[in-house]
Amino acid sequence: MLKSKKSERNKTIDFSLEEGKEYFDRCIDGTNLSLDNILNKTINGDTFEIMVNMPKKFVDLLIVDPPYNLSKDYNGEKFKEMKERDYAKYTEQWLNLVLPLLKDDASVYVCCDWKTSIIIGNILPKYLNVRNRITWQREKGRGAKENWKNSMEDIWFATNNGRWKFNVDDVKVRKRVIAPYKVNGKPKDWEETENGNFRDTHPSNFWDDISIPYWSMPENTAHPTQKPEKLMAKLILASSHEGNVVLDPFLGSGTTSVVAKKLGRNYVGVELDKTYCAWAEKRLEDATSNTSIQGYTDGIFWERNTLAEQKKLNKATDSKGVIHGQASLLTN
Repeated sequence: MLKSKKSERNKTIDFSLEEGKEYFDRCIDGTNLSLDNILNKTINGDTFEIMVNMPKKFVDLLIVDPPYNLSKDYNGEKFKEMKERDYAKYTEQWLNLVLPLLKDDASVYVCCDWKTSIIIGNILPKYLNVRNRITWQREKGRGAKENWKNSMEDIWFATNNGRWKFNVDDVKVRKRVIAPYKVNGKPKDWEETENGNFRDTHPSNFWDDISIPYWSMPENTAHPTQKPEKLMAKLILASSHEGNVVLDPFLGSGTTSVVAKKLGRNYVGVELDKTYCAWAEKRLEDATSNTSIQGYTDGIFWERNTLAEQKKLNKATDSKGVIHGQASLLTN
């Protein structure tokens, strides 16, 4: 059966492996996993087999979005819900494989839903230094009739040892000031403009400014659990520098690699499904000419639904010649 023709406004990437053969052909397999060969590549294969043969200590930032412990169909590859003890073993299995790949000052982010967060949160401290748990609002879905709508997910933040990168100025959020406070008649810790009052605030571990990709966004794919580019941008900007290596061993449709490329990082992604690999390569091609990230403009993360103010303020800021710095903090 032929797929119905998409509206011109529907940007969703959803083509078959046959249709995307030119993109899949850009991927590599696991036969040569030297650093020179895998850098800025999508590797098609089983991550549990691939990671065994990867170079040691080459990763600056690890972002892991493993299958949650839910029965789900990933383009015909079915992941079946496990007993909690079996999912714990599954988690420890990939952890043991990925740890030798990390540099001494590497940072790690692990995505999970509330159920798997309980399991993963108990396992990570055995292997890494857990620094925080981020909770972000995944505002999507129709809810449940006999339960609360599940619209929150967790991301565990950990480090390999006592030294790590954290570029706090790169991930501040620009928020509107409702009750402006002044000292001697001048704004204190906020900026007064013709288009409103704004403050660049330090990021917390609760994020309610993320929009889930939808059909009219160029980043959207048909992957059932795709993460937003803005979400990955926060992790990558906070915990890596330009030129660093970002690894995602469960790449999916490529969001981590795409954002790493847009932000001047090197990337390595491993994905089992060939169609998802092709989608990732299509997105990486698009990222060559379009480096924009929804909700992140001119070095600033914006609250949701502030696009009009954003555009006006950008014009005003540009006219003043203001450049946002990229200071970093190395924590002991």
